[in-house]
Amino acid sequence: MDRSRCTGHGLCAVLAPDLIRLGPHGYPTSISVPVAPWQERGARRLVSPALAVRLQHHG
Repeated sequence: MDRSRCTGHGLCAVLAPDLIRLGPHGYPTSISVPVAPWQERGARRLVSPALAVRLQHHG
């Protein structure tokens, strides 16, 4: 999550509710969320130039 690009609208939580949890002010509660293989398709829906979400592969 790129906090400098996040506007707190909660669109990321709408697109991938099983990955993103929002705090009381509409911002994600974590900037780093582990993604299981079965969640990767949903996570890819979050990645776009307009959103603050980025995917990184660790391995």
